Amino acid sequence: MLVDSPPKQSAEPISAPVTPERHALRAVGLLVSLGILLLVCVASIAVGAKAMALTEVWDGLFHNTGTGSDVIIRDVRVPRTLLGLVVGAALGLAGAVMQALTRNPLAEPGLLGVSAGASAAVVSAISFLGVTSLTGFVWFAFLGAAVVSTLVYILGGSRGATPVRLALAGTAATAALYGYINAVQLLDAAALDRLRFWTVGSLASADMATIKKIAPFVAVGVVLALLLGRPLNAMEMGDDTARSLGAQLNRTRVLSMLAVTLLCGAATAACGPIVFVGLMIPHLVRAITGPDMRWILPYAAVLSPVLLLGADVIGRVITRPSELQVGIVTALIGGPVFIHLVRRKRMAQL
Repeated sequence: MLVDSPPKQSAEPISAPVTPERHALRAVGLLVSLGILLLVCVASIAVGAKAMALTEVWDGLFHNTGTGSDVIIRDVRVPRTLLGLVVGAALGLAGAVMQALTRNPLAEPGLLGVSAGASAAVVSAISFLGVTSLTGFVWFAFLGAAVVSTLVYILGGSRGATPVRLALAGTAATAALYGYINAVQLLDAAALDRLRFWTVGSLASADMATIKKIAPFVAVGVVLALLLGRPLNAMEMGDDTARSLGAQLNRTRVLSMLAVTLLCGAATAACGPIVFVGLMIPHLVRAITGPDMRWILPYAAVLSPVLLLGADVIGRVITRPSELQVGIVTALIGGPVFIHLVRRKRMAQL
């Protein structure tokens, strides 16, 4: 007797039915998010430690007369805003991919040792090789992130890696690397002075040369992350279910770690370690889009720069005429959010 085969399951996470109206709402929400991002970019250019009239901002953008205000707009604020866009998108995407890869809602780019690897490489370059330029940091940070990501993948079991083993291997690598970083800083006073500003996390030293250095890495990482939406959907339902849906787990893990390495390594090189952006934004996005990674990833790429640039503007305003580094502001915002996430009943059961 012939038995009908069971219908194929969709890689969409089990949730409420996705209707055309829901897709339309998600699309409208993404357009609204882009509008918010545009407004924040305008604020990042118009608002800073030095107060300027809107006419001065307009002249600085479109009628360069060589005044001090024009120089600040063109050479400081515009590159700073562009770097915030690039780094924010990189951190948000890296966090969303890592949370899906490890199935850990508290994951962020530091979990797998990527930020620590990039930081350790930069510290070594400064202390032992005398590298001082931000453009020089890019190559060392990318190398450190790649090496540590590969090491964590091997320690986590390579082809037999599981989310828990990857997380444990990343935590161990992060602890060891930050111990090394602290030791180098304590033993090399000159390196400590040069590192003090970078390790806080800041957009203040942005320039077009740095943006050009990291842009190719971030572009490849963004494209790769966006293409992983469907297989990450399957993996979030568990390895067995993902296999039954035809997902290639090892390939997805390798590509996900490659994307995180490119995104986090480039962002860390340019700005230093900036925390909590990759943790907060994916949770905010899920409240808007639901669990579908095909929507979470583009939303995260748009809303993460909103958070980063908004925090940077706050840091420039609240301590005028000085500035508070963006890494400090995101930590002040992210700390309470992290505590809230941990205290939630569902998180407490992890």
